[in-house]
Amino acid sequence: MEPVLTVEFTARAGSKTFEEESVHLHDLDEFFDYVAPGGGCEQIPSDVSEIRMVFLKPLHPNTQIPAADLVATLQLGMTYFTGPLAELGQLIEQLLDRSGRGELSRSFMAITGMLD
Repeated sequence: MEPVLTVEFTARAGSKTFEEESVHLHDLDEFFDYVAPGGGCEQIPSDVSEIRMVFLKPLHPNTQIPAADLVATLQLGMTYFTGPLAELGQLIEQLLDRSGRGELSRSFMAITGMLD
């Protein structure tokens, strides 16, 4: 199965930028497992200054609503989500729902600015 989401970690020291590892995820459920309490998100080093999550283009374009495939970027704190509008819309709905149910790790909520 091809990944649908790539997560890249970037650290900056002065004027230098260092690309950290990339994580490839296959669906939104796998992403939410990653950012759940006890998930891999809690292993992100403290020197990371930016996280880019890139949703790949869908295998089959949306022919009925072409705007659904337009690429956009959502910024939450130091985290940037880039991908088709339809994917970002689903992501936003689930982020709100899962944060309300306590299903997101404190570290993820902190880096996205969702934590008071």
